[in-house]
Amino acid sequence: MPLVDMPLEKLKEYQGINPRPADFDAYWDRAIAEMRAVDPQVEFVPSEFQTPQAECFDLYFTGVRGARIHAKYVRPRGAAVPHPAVVLFHGYTGNAGDWNDKLAYASLGYSVLAMDCRGQGGSSEDVGGVKGNTHQGHIIRGLDDHPDNLLFRHIFLDTAQLAGIAMGLPEVDSERVYAHGGSQGGALTIACAALEPRVKKASTVFPFLCDYKRTYEMDLAKDAYQELRTYFRHFDPLHEREDEIFEKLGYIDLQFLANRIRGDVLMLVGLMDTICPPSTQFAAYNKITAPKQLVVYPDFGHEHLPGSADKTIQFFLKD
Repeated sequence: MPLVDMPLEKLKEYQGINPRPADFDAYWDRAIAEMRAVDPQVEFVPSEFQTPQAECFDLYFTGVRGARIHAKYVRPRGAAVPHPAVVLFHGYTGNAGDWNDKLAYASLGYSVLAMDCRGQGGSSEDVGGVKGNTHQGHIIRGLDDHPDNLLFRHIFLDTAQLAGIAMGLPEVDSERVYAHGGSQGGALTIACAALEPRVKKASTVFPFLCDYKRTYEMDLAKDAYQELRTYFRHFDPLHEREDEIFEKLGYIDLQFLANRIRGDVLMLVGLMDTICPPSTQFAAYNKITAPKQLVVYPDFGHEHLPGSADKTIQFFLKD
């Protein structure tokens, strides 16, 4: 079997090396309390794009720190009420994508909510306001400020808030809300299911944002993780603060949120992945205590995994 990381049997045992902050649980309990105190002021604006089978809306809500977050909302016409819903999350720097790729779910009678991450390629607002570097990268945004100001903290909370909004829609069955995404979207799927544990099922494809120190030590702090190296080069060239920096990144390391998931999990991993190394993904997968299943693609990296979308739909259909 090809290898860029550990053998598969070792991956299935790996528990990660990034330090976990001692107050990690209190940190996220405090964050969730902040989210729940926000009045989301949900707004639906009919889109110019409509189909005979589905109604399409631009959905807006207010997230933590006052940012206005955008999602595409597709609601099937004539579907049973209540019906399932899927929340979708995009890759790093991207956006919620076109309307048409949500229609497969609408054809099954599912509503779809696809979020634009704040400050990335879509229409969500980034209110900023942190000390320190903002030149490159969301992983390190807020790293020189209080941990409560890390940008990915807010993005993780946006995912949970959107799932909660979906559960409150009169047309949606609150007990059949699912989450899905790949890469950053896979990471946000884990965050969503962990911070909103009522999410029934989560399908995560090669998730990002796990076990930062492992990525760095593998000399793979490049591409999506390049900002880790950039941060050290600019702000800690002698690595005098290395332990402190990785521990702070531990607040937004999804391997430590994974044990909060209560719904069923499907994870798809390519063993040749040099963007999000397999061991970092397994660090999260191995900490999931909820029902879970793993699909391994030995010869694939961070790329389209054949059949992965079909496997996700079949996973959601099996109630």
